[in-house]
Amino acid sequence: MKILVTGGAGYIGSFVCRMLQDEDHDVVIVDNLVYGHAEAVSAPVEVGDLLDAPFLRSVLDRHRPDAVMHLAAWIEVGESVSNPAKYFVNNTGGTAALLQAMAQHGVKNLVFSSTAAVYGSPRALPLTEQSETHPENPYGLSKLLTELSLPAYETAYGMRIIALRYFNAAGAALDGSMGEAHEPATHLLTNALRAALGRQRFTLFGTNYDTPDGTCIRDFIHVLDIAQAHVLALDHLGRGGSGGTFNVGTGKGFSVREVLEAIRRISGREFAVIEGARRPGDPAMLVADSTLLSHTLDWTPKHSDLETIVRSSWEWEALHPEGYARP
Repeated sequence: MKILVTGGAGYIGSFVCRMLQDEDHDVVIVDNLVYGHAEAVSAPVEVGDLLDAPFLRSVLDRHRPDAVMHLAAWIEVGESVSNPAKYFVNNTGGTAALLQAMAQHGVKNLVFSSTAAVYGSPRALPLTEQSETHPENPYGLSKLLTELSLPAYETAYGMRIIALRYFNAAGAALDGSMGEAHEPATHLLTNALRAALGRQRFTLFGTNYDTPDGTCIRDFIHVLDIAQAHVLALDHLGRGGSGGTFNVGTGKGFSVREVLEAIRRISGREFAVIEGARRPGDPAMLVADSTLLSHTLDWTPKHSDLETIVRSSWEWEALHPEGYARP
């Protein structure tokens, strides 16, 4: 199939595109390259914004995709608290614009990148797809608002849509060739690894959460396993399968302190940790129940043990201190 991947030059998007190409799909990317890297992908990149209606119409007219994978979004939780309008306009509004254009061009299948941030602070763990949603930050709310709109598009336009609520994306290519190159870095692992390499200081945000060691607990899922979930979701829709919402996680959480200790052990480096205040909108614990995804799409995480996540990320950061080389 020909697949249009929005945000395909970003961290997760680049892995999704590589895996789609490995499965012999024809990939076209739409990315504004604010945070994405054209150097990370081998597929054609249409540089532009989803809110630019003529641009989006032109892309769909010229490429006529069979399906869309939508990963383009702003993702910084803290920034979403201080500048919520940016997130609602881009994440919610941009997705609405994409869905409108898809409907006008008769594109029926969509895999939508959602987030565990839709849940907020859970009342019970692990989180299932039926768990209550009450996001604690505008980033999570911007994704939930889109999720709530999707059934209307399915009903009105005959679309079939899978929303993947993934938990904490982490890790890099096992050969160190691809990884996260988001500037400024937002993910825990990237910031801690850069501290281990002596390139920056590391701040631990919050040490008084109601957890065993006082730091946040997260369900870390390797980016390769997230990409595999996207490909399986696409195959499911391609075979005529119905849409739905699925968690993408391991069912096991690690605290920030546990991750830091794993980084010290694997890197052999010591580094200072500055203890800071909690960030607004950060729940204490998020752990997934991905049984529905496993049963429906025959998905099993293969690379999401903490050792593989940290070791692959360490190799990427050590080998690529400047991220993707630019011309």
